[in-house]
Amino acid sequence: MAFTRDFCEARAQEAADAASLAKLANVRDRELRSEAAWRAMSDQIRRIEEGRRPKV
Repeated sequence: MAFTRDFCEARAQEAADAASLAKLANVRDRELRSEAAWRAMSDQIRRIEEGRRPKV
């Protein structure tokens, strides 16, 4: 399955929301790590898409 930027950003936002609601520090930290990972994947997809654009 190929991830899209929209998919990754949506998962990152879900993780951020879960982190803000977490009562336990370890759960909050886990969700923040998850958010960071999804945002990194989104950034990587963006860089790949930019590299594929034709140079004009």
